[in-house]
Amino acid sequence: MSNIVMVRGAGDLATGTIHKLFKCGYRVLATEQSRPSSIRRRVALSEAVYEGSATVEGVTARLAADLNEALKILENGQVPVLTDPDCRLVRELRPAAVVDAILAKRNLGTSMDMAPVTIALGPGFAAGEDVCAVIETMRGHNLGRIIWKGKAAPNTGKPGVVEGHEKERVIYAQVGGRIKIRRDIGSVVEKGEIIAYIDSEPVYAALTGLIRGMIREGYPTVPGLKIADIDPRKEQIENCSTISDKARCIAGGVLEALMTMGVLP
Repeated sequence: MSNIVMVRGAGDLATGTIHKLFKCGYRVLATEQSRPSSIRRRVALSEAVYEGSATVEGVTARLAADLNEALKILENGQVPVLTDPDCRLVRELRPAAVVDAILAKRNLGTSMDMAPVTIALGPGFAAGEDVCAVIETMRGHNLGRIIWKGKAAPNTGKPGVVEGHEKERVIYAQVGGRIKIRRDIGSVVEKGEIIAYIDSEPVYAALTGLIRGMIREGYPTVPGLKIADIDPRKEQIENCSTISDKARCIAGGVLEALMTMGVLP
């Protein structure tokens, strides 16, 4: 067995966990889909799948072609990212722990037999049955709490409230097609302004604010796919390129769970 922590997913919330564990001395390997759909691209190490590498707050991830290359990247003090959505390499790697940070709101194949310690973020998992521990991801009093028996709060389908804005903060595709970005991350937009097109169909800003997240140019959409995130606090442009408070809080829960179960750096 290796002393590696395998993290399934490298989107913005998963990146908070990867960053925290790396900074605390853990050897972290991440797995991703072949076409990640993170909208908070500036703080998502999943961008390494497209660009070959990605850096978030001083931590660099590099795309690895196979497990051997991934181990070399680890030796160079960086985080390897492998396109392995089904986690097939887990048997060969034999990690000390697996953290499911896909945030799919359902279990996409993580089980307790994957590693001595298994942790999952958010709803879709039962601690003590699917994994050893579940970390609460719903904003509020219990955010980041470790659940040793039972499940996280069910998904409400509603984003967090920021300055009185909730549903209008997150924009979903209404049609299928290819996204063409008109106003990218970091842009201040007005309510009703066109921020992108899906083929020839315009996508409008639902409120005035700062575009904090935008799906990658050319990404193939389907109706209901999350494609953008607008923050009404338009003066806080630094939020576009830093890990969120939510991601840091969840990461603290993962770190505590690992250490409680004896997985040390």
